[in-house]
Amino acid sequence: MDHVTPLTAAPQNHPPIAFGRVGVLLINLGTPEHLTDASVRAYLAEFLSDKRVVDYPSILWQPVLRGIILRTRPAKTRAAYAKIWDRETDESPLRRYTREQAEKLREKLPSEIVVDWAMRYGVPGTAATLQKMQDMGCDRILLVPLYPQYSATTTGTACDAAFAWAQKQPWQPALRVMPAFHDNPGLIAALAGLCRAHVTEKTERVILSFHGLPERYFKQGDPYHCHCHKTARLMREALGWSEEFAPVAFQSKFGPEKWLEPSTESLVITAAEEGLTNIAVVTPGFVSDCIETLEEVGIGLAETFEEAGGETLTAIPCLNSSDAFIDVLNGLVRRELGGWMPSES
Repeated sequence: MDHVTPLTAAPQNHPPIAFGRVGVLLINLGTPEHLTDASVRAYLAEFLSDKRVVDYPSILWQPVLRGIILRTRPAKTRAAYAKIWDRETDESPLRRYTREQAEKLREKLPSEIVVDWAMRYGVPGTAATLQKMQDMGCDRILLVPLYPQYSATTTGTACDAAFAWAQKQPWQPALRVMPAFHDNPGLIAALAGLCRAHVTEKTERVILSFHGLPERYFKQGDPYHCHCHKTARLMREALGWSEEFAPVAFQSKFGPEKWLEPSTESLVITAAEEGLTNIAVVTPGFVSDCIETLEEVGIGLAETFEEAGGETLTAIPCLNSSDAFIDVLNGLVRRELGGWMPSES
């Protein structure tokens, strides 16, 4: 059955228009398309040119970005990606898991609904994917930023990209945005289950590591810091953990200014200095494993722990495309599609 509704009784020579379908678009941060310096450079240029991410004046920032960072950093970043690149599918883990999440969610929803995925930076791009969905007849689209905790640097800029595309459309689709889900009971239960599967009696501490953010963003009203701490509190309550056993930390600091503290690296070193030999790091702000979880934590911080005198640092995997997370997504999306969901009878 063709679910795209053609325009009927249109005047002669009227351009063809498809409409009447509902779309769901999963949006994640981004990734190089290929494991090459050129692809990494293009990704970094787009990412680090976003004013939501680096809001320094362009007249000061762009010469630094173009003249120094994009000349020196791509090779180093490509080497980091090479350690985690999925050779089987020839893509980064973030791209693979986001694609799989969309494919599995599509199986859970009525067949009339178009489910797709995009990256804020890189390929497939947000604008190109929204255009494809509109061409398929989607005149109502739910945007699903895959960030449990809201930040202007993640959810905010994902929406910016979608709205910028919509501004150029003669016929804008109706757009909804799924809000932050940092305290969703299903997410907390899924994260708790993940921890139970990987934390053993030998584990002496579990660091709850979230991506970092400049401290001034928090002072300007970004709720990210609060969202992270609420996720952490709810996880501890579900698992019966103390704050001492499972402290919050922030990773991936970039640039000279002060970021949210404590840093994950500092807590890893402190654990080793205190004589702990077996710790774990879980990353509840990432729904998909990526360079920050697999390379930065799983490889880099594991080495840091050993160098500081520790023995084993376990990087607990993200929810990825697990059945538990697909069930969470399915529940959230169905809630947000209220009034748009076609009958499943």
